[in-house]
This record gives sequence, C-alpha cells and structure tokens, in this order.
Amino acid sequence: MSNAIVSTNFSFPGQKSFYKGKVRDVYNINDEYLVMVVSDRISAFDVVLPKGVPFKGQVLNQIAAKFLDATADIVPNWKIATPDPMVTIGHLCEPFKVEMVIRGYLTGHAWRQYRDGKRLLCGVPMPEDMKESQKFPTPIITPTTKASEGHDEDISREEIIKQELVSAEDYEMLENYTYSLFQRGTEMAADKGLILVDTKYEFGKKDGKIYLIDEIHTPDSSRYFYAEGYEERLAKGELQKQLSKEFVRQWLIENGFQGLEGQTVPEMTDDLVNQISERYIELFENITGDKFEKGDVANASLRIKNNIGRFITEKG
Repeated sequence: MSNAIVSTNFSFPGQKSFYKGKVRDVYNINDEYLVMVVSDRISAFDVVLPKGVPFKGQVLNQIAAKFLDATADIVPNWKIATPDPMVTIGHLCEPFKVEMVIRGYLTGHAWRQYRDGKRLLCGVPMPEDMKESQKFPTPIITPTTKASEGHDEDISREEIIKQELVSAEDYEMLENYTYSLFQRGTEMAADKGLILVDTKYEFGKKDGKIYLIDEIHTPDSSRYFYAEGYEERLAKGELQKQLSKEFVRQWLIENGFQGLEGQTVPEMTDDLVNQISERYIELFENITGDKFEKGDVANASLRIKNNIGRFITEKG
C-alpha cells in the first residue's frame, strides 16, 4: 500500500529532538512546540504491525482535533494548530507517566480479566454476575503505566501515588477531568447513535498547569458500540457491533497472535488493509457526522513537511 505514510524523518529550523512512537512521529521545536505527525502505522498488543493503513493517520488526527476543540472548556489542551490533515502542533508539556483509562462497559481487556475470574482491576472492584459488554453501574477508572517501550501495565490509584508517579493533588484533578471528558464524549457519541464504551486520556504539565495531551476519542484510543440493537445483542449474548480497533485485535487473536513472546504477526493482505482503512473512515464519518475528505496522497510526505515548515516560519 504505497500511499500509506509509515515513516517521516524531517529536519526543521529549531528542531531539538525527534521521537518515533508506535504510531506518531514527534518533533520538538525549540522546547516550545510539539509537532505530532500521525502516521498510517497501526499497532495492536503494543506491537506495530508490518503494513500501514491508508488514511488512518488523517482519521485519527482530525477526530482528535475535533474533540480537543469540543472539550477545551473542560480542561486546557495542548493543541495550537492543525496545519495538515495528518499533523497537530501544540504546547510542549511534560507528560504524566500514567494513562487514564476509563471504562463504561465490561469489554476488551476488562472482560478478558473478568472472564478469567478476576473481580478487581487496578484496585477497582467489578460487580459479580456481569455479562460481556454490560454497562457498569458507574464508569470506572483503570489507569496504566505509560511505557516508553513494551507493554503498558495496569496500576492502582494507590500505587500511582505511592510511587510518586503523580501527586495526590494532581491525581485527583486527573480523575475529575477524566470523568468530565468521558461524560462529554458519551453525550457527543449518543448524538450520533453511538455508545462511547471506554477510552484513555493522557495529561501533561506546562508552567505548573495541567493540559490534556495527545489524541482523544479516536478509534485507536477508544471503543464505540452502535446504540441501535445494543440491548438486543446483550440479551442474546451476541457480540456488539462496534467501531474501534478491537476488530483488528480479534483478527490477530484468531490468527494466533497476542503480542506474546515467540508469536509471529500473521500476514496482512492488501484486502485486509483496505478493510481496516474503510473501517477507520466509517468511524470518522459516524462519530463526527462529517464526510471524510481524503487528503492528497500523491506527494503526502512533501505536503506534510511544507505545511509544518510554513507554521514554524510564521511562528518564528
């Protein structure tokens, strides 16, 4: 899939560093701005899969930008501009070393733990006699450590504070922001006939102030169910119709891969890659209510570089 952007390696005026994450290429400009290029790489089980997915980066970037704008009244966020469909430029913040995962429904990782008999997740009790995809009485926050490499690990609120990953005062604010952001996301999803099932938020600090950073409410960071038919499927014990990256994880599991040592990523056919791309575009149109306008892929790398360079020059 030659029109997928799987890597960038630019050099900009004032560039202090470059970091390549699982999906994002991140440039530090003068220790002031963070330039985030959302590539078409796709990861699952903390492993970057061998093929990129066309338009995935644009989908993630534009959904995140929309939700950052829609939640700026709840918490300040890092976004300053989106000079390119695949790029967000914002404030350089010092990230907290935890991710705030919030779950409204029992599914995914939480369900796999529950199915295996566990009733405590990140120190938070889960009720007995729940079914897969059932709604929790109230949303639960199940944080993870933020690993620079390898797997993020479940961690409790108590351990976060004990290990001084986040101060007790800051963590209380992170929890409050997380509940409020999830409520806003839930309302916006419901307006489009969707259920925001679970998601994660990342926060950082700049000049002593907490900012919401990175992406929010995208199919990489969140899981959505279709509201129509949810109750019927739950009653019948059927899998929910969903918009998220979970279908990629399920495909990997069915083909013997869960990111464990010794396992090999199954072959990704062009047909599968196209299906994944279509699912991401479907999510974009469903959650935003906007028609997806595909970016020009003929010279996407040059386009991205020029758009970022123009922003830096104007701000310089």
